[in-house]
Amino acid sequence: QVQLVESGGGLVRPGGSLRLSCAASGRDFSTGVMGWYRQAPGKQRELVATSASGGSTNYADSVKGRFTISRDNAKNTVSLQMNELKPEDTAVYYCNAKQILSPTYWGQGTQVTVSS
Repeated sequence: QVQLVESGGGLVRPGGSLRLSCAASGRDFSTGVMGWYRQAPGKQRELVATSASGGSTNYADSVKGRFTISRDNAKNTVSLQMNELKPEDTAVYYCNAKQILSPTYWGQGTQVTVSS
């Protein structure tokens, strides 16, 4: 059974930082794409950042320069360092993992709230 378990969400003030982590089990994603998506209340789920097995990364324009995605293939984990957080970053953040010709897997989500 494949599981993605996120951790690290919470409440932070504007300008603060948080680090999200996601640990995958049940399948090796070292040759696939791992990433983060988020969904704010009343909005569609959107891509935040992805990391491909070859090292390439992709970021939403709204987080470029503030967020950094990283992965540890040996541990089957992916992390998201979020700096300079803004109230509009408030959302449930979901870990995502996929390999070619396989289903897409999602974590259960972790709440990030940016508020003073």
